Amino acid sequence: MLPDGATYDEVLKRFRWDIPERYNIGVDVSDKWADAEPDRVALEWVLPSGVVSRYSFADLKGLSNRLANLLRANGVERGDRVAILLPQSLHTAVGHIAIYKLGAIAVPLFTLFGPDALHYRLADSGTRAVVTDAEGVEKLKDIRSTLPDLRTIICTDGAHGDAIDLQAALTQQSEAFEPVVTRADDPALIIYTSGTTGQPKGALHAHRVLLGHLPGVEMSHGFFPRAGDKIWTPADWAWIGGLIDVLLPALHHGVTVVTHRFLKFTGEAAFELMERHGVRNAFLPPSALKVMRAVPDAEARWRLDMRSVASGGETLGAELLDWGRRVFGVSINEFYGQTECNMIVSSCAALMDARPGWMGRAVPGHDVEIIDADGTIAPAGELGSIAVRWPDPVGFLRYWNNEEATAQKFVGDWLITGDLGRRSADGWLQFVGRDDDIITSAGYRIGPGEVEDCLLGHPAVQAAGVVGKPDSERTEIVKAYVVLKPDATPSDALAEALRDHVRTRLAAHEYPREVAFLDALPLTTTGKVIRRVLRERARAEL
Repeated sequence: MLPDGATYDEVLKRFRWDIPERYNIGVDVSDKWADAEPDRVALEWVLPSGVVSRYSFADLKGLSNRLANLLRANGVERGDRVAILLPQSLHTAVGHIAIYKLGAIAVPLFTLFGPDALHYRLADSGTRAVVTDAEGVEKLKDIRSTLPDLRTIICTDGAHGDAIDLQAALTQQSEAFEPVVTRADDPALIIYTSGTTGQPKGALHAHRVLLGHLPGVEMSHGFFPRAGDKIWTPADWAWIGGLIDVLLPALHHGVTVVTHRFLKFTGEAAFELMERHGVRNAFLPPSALKVMRAVPDAEARWRLDMRSVASGGETLGAELLDWGRRVFGVSINEFYGQTECNMIVSSCAALMDARPGWMGRAVPGHDVEIIDADGTIAPAGELGSIAVRWPDPVGFLRYWNNEEATAQKFVGDWLITGDLGRRSADGWLQFVGRDDDIITSAGYRIGPGEVEDCLLGHPAVQAAGVVGKPDSERTEIVKAYVVLKPDATPSDALAEALRDHVRTRLAAHEYPREVAFLDALPLTTTGKVIRRVLRERARAEL
């Protein structure tokens, strides 16, 4: 969708959106290629053993048609929500494609979520069916009785309890399936995103969200695709970064996606995977880049043949950019966005030299500005809110079951990202900070409200305030300040118990790595925790 050009201004001038009235993600990313080039390799699945299984677009079409028929046979209809609780794998891709072709709504879920996090998302979305593995079946076992909408669980690892054996069931289904005709504006998936207060919000996206992502993906990967491209990311496909920044746009373009679940992510393992499997393009979150940068002499130990590396989530400094050029042989392109409206700003080495500390320029097709509180565009160099003019093809439809939060996301014709930034006189955009309390840790955006709610579920906790504490490796770590009930006594053992409570009940990546006990929390007159005071305290501890 992004036209070729020698300069940013030339590309911007020539760009035009191409959003058809009728469009279905599933048909686009599998059937289109299966009908034209059935043997074209879509997925290169690297198993933990190192064995590689390759799947063509014809395979994706056939398997997704069988799964769509299976879901329909179990009562899933157009508009029903179907969750996918799986790591990167063939089954995850096939699950998404089947759900879209059925006209249902996909709900990707992170495999590290604990029962509380899963229960909230499944209950809030009214999920009808879940596609998962044996580990997921075990997690769902204790909460299923409180999820009246959840009627079907399909397991990729065979029969477990009353879960359907996916492999056996697919053999009983036909490969013939007529995809539901969907409009580009029809809902396709719900991705839950953390907020600063209360529970996560489900960002409902339309089928057009994939088309809306294409210019940003193509810009951040140097006019992706080019001959020989093959893409990989360590980012989980449950998040928008892995799913719609890599998997789906690559399949849209007929580019092979390398998929692998690391038992433990290390820099050495990442370099080895990229070299052995001929990865040419990679989305590497800043947390992954930091781990890889710690590997000594990487440029001498591995022979990489990279064409593009993209990263997003935090601003890249000059040192990291220089390291990337030395190790990857290319400039790392930085991009910016959020779950509600992603890939809207990017740098692109093919069009412009990187500016350390600056994200890039607005991706063609997106009107991104810095505005003040009343929606007025701020002068160059002035601090304000990063905002996107609405409507925008990549933008979400609304928050699921939350009209109030949806309305609060907008000021006039602008969607407010919740981030603060500046704009240079020549159109470069700089991320300065968040105007909320979201914690960015190892590439994950963590809402303190959800962690606080989980801590309050422990019998020893009376009150809790959670903030991000600066950390050189993870950007921030989750730090919890806890007020105990009168009958509880502070101790290292209790702090570890609280960490484990969040780790097992909520998610492994959200648990507080540090716990401090206080006699009282700083509160507003209405009883809300003043997290700003806690953040200042956390910084003072460094």
